[in-house]
Amino acid sequence: MKQEVTPLGFIVSKYTSSIIAVKISGNDVKTAINYAGTTWKSFSPNQPFRYTFLDESFANMYANVERTGNIFTSFAVLAIIIACLGLFALSAFMAEQRNKEIGIRKVLGASVSGITAMLSKDFVKLVIISIVIASPLAYWAMTKWLQDFAYRISISWWMMAVAGLSAIIIALLTISFQSIKAALMNPVKTLRNE
Repeated sequence: MKQEVTPLGFIVSKYTSSIIAVKISGNDVKTAINYAGTTWKSFSPNQPFRYTFLDESFANMYANVERTGNIFTSFAVLAIIIACLGLFALSAFMAEQRNKEIGIRKVLGASVSGITAMLSKDFVKLVIISIVIASPLAYWAMTKWLQDFAYRISISWWMMAVAGLSAIIIALLTISFQSIKAALMNPVKTLRNE
């Protein structure tokens, strides 16, 4: 992963028969291993027959990267859940603070979608500001991390755009419940004390 593939040469000699690579089909692995062991013993009876599978060796090479990826994914999901809880609480607080304003707007003929858009607009602005701040930092961090690998992808603008759009959609889904609830509330209840 972190070193480029270089040219490889094989030397065949009757004195250096300690390693062989065999490609087998996956149909009957046990029979193939037994046959390879028998053949090994006939050519090199003094050396023990040990075998490994290349796919397992490659999986072991990538295990650390996969573990790191799983850790980052877990923390990212946890951060999104905590952020959604905060947004949900903040949208509930804002809807409660603007309760009378929403009631007056409804009496004057405001639609549910108009009130929902009004309540959501402030949150979307904050999310867009956070995307503008976080995108260059994320691009820099990912580029630095990928520099350690010999073969890597390049980070495109559309990846940042998808991440930003996902953040906006998650924020809108989180606050939409409170916004719609506030927009559907009966204005008589909120304006009764005035």
